Order: sequence, then C-alpha cells, then structure tokens
Amino acid sequence: MMPHRNHSYRERLPTVSDARAVRTRASLRQALLTLLETRTMDQIGIRDIAAQAGIGYATFYRHHQTKEALLDDLAAEEILRLNERVVPLMEARRTKAASEALFRYVDQNRALWATFLTGGAAGKLREALLKAALAIAAARTRPSEWSLIELATRLLVGGTVEFLAWWVREAQAMPIRQAAELHAQVVVMPVLGKLTDPGRNKTLGVARPSRTGRRAS
Repeated sequence: MMPHRNHSYRERLPTVSDARAVRTRASLRQALLTLLETRTMDQIGIRDIAAQAGIGYATFYRHHQTKEALLDDLAAEEILRLNERVVPLMEARRTKAASEALFRYVDQNRALWATFLTGGAAGKLREALLKAALAIAAARTRPSEWSLIELATRLLVGGTVEFLAWWVREAQAMPIRQAAELHAQVVVMPVLGKLTDPGRNKTLGVARPSRTGRRAS
C-alpha cells in the first residue's frame, strides 16, 4: 500500500528555523506529555505547561495560541504514522501482517503512546485518528458504497484504539505477535467478515489506487 498523508495535519507543523524556538517547542511538547500522565486536558492550564517547560507564561503564546494547538502539534505526526498502519487492516489479505506492523510500531514508541492512549488526551487522539482514517477511506471509496465503509472504518479505528490502550496499559503485556493475532481475531476479522464482498474480491469495497492514480474497478 502506498503511504497516505493528510495534509491538514502537516499544516499544523510549521517549519521553525530558529534553534531556540525549536528547543522551546520541544520543551512545551515534553511538558504537556509529562502533565498528561497525571491529569486530563481540562485540568491542565497554560501556566502549568509553561512552568513544567521552564519558560515564561507569555513565551507560550509566541508558539501556540491555545493548549489545544500544542496538543495538535504533539499528536499530528504520530497520528499520521499510526494511521498509515491502521488503514491496511481494511485489506483482508494483509490483516495479520498489518496488525503485527501496527503493534511493532506502537511498541517502539510505547511511552509516548501510553500517554496518548491512556492519559487525558485519549479522547482527542481518538477523534483526530478517526477523522484522518475517514478522510483516507473516503478518497478511496465509491460514493454508493460509502455508508458501509464509514461504519467499518469507525468500528476498526474504535476497536483498535481500545485494544492498543489496553495493551500499553498492561504491566506484563503479551508479546507483539500474540497481541497482533488476538487483535486480528477479535477486532478486525469480525468487521471484515460481515462486510467483505466476495464477488469483488476487495475488502469493504475499498478500491486500491492504480499506478495511474485512478481507483481500480
């Protein structure tokens, strides 16, 4: 599958050439991550973030207008990368391999995803991931088939986020391959099994892009 990028998220990652600004933005992202380990977004104020980052209150506004904008900055790239591993789950022939790739990726960034998936930002992360996944699915789906594709995408993303949250929260997490197999069995295949159209030999009716950029029929 060719990688897909949601440009709306890329636009939230402005290029910052000044080294001091880069360090400050990194400090703000880390500060928010640290605070989210013990609080929800509603319980965190901009003064809290600035104090945790070791910068002045006014300095925060030189980089972000709101704390939600900072959260978007923190999550945007990770959402893109995770989403590229969620979409292949919709292809039955690649379900097990796609599940394992997904879990290996999260395991490589386990501390970060534990914060995203089980901390105060979990709801916002789920919403952003679903929005990106729906955009990709819509671009690859015939209008007449969209209703079922939308349902399948929502079920797959919701179930996958819940499964990953459980997995990263467990102190003694099951091995990657075992977790991936269980995820495929209890989350992915029940959806694909109900919505696959054998006559088209394509899962969920999602047409794979051809080399010319047109959707295959």
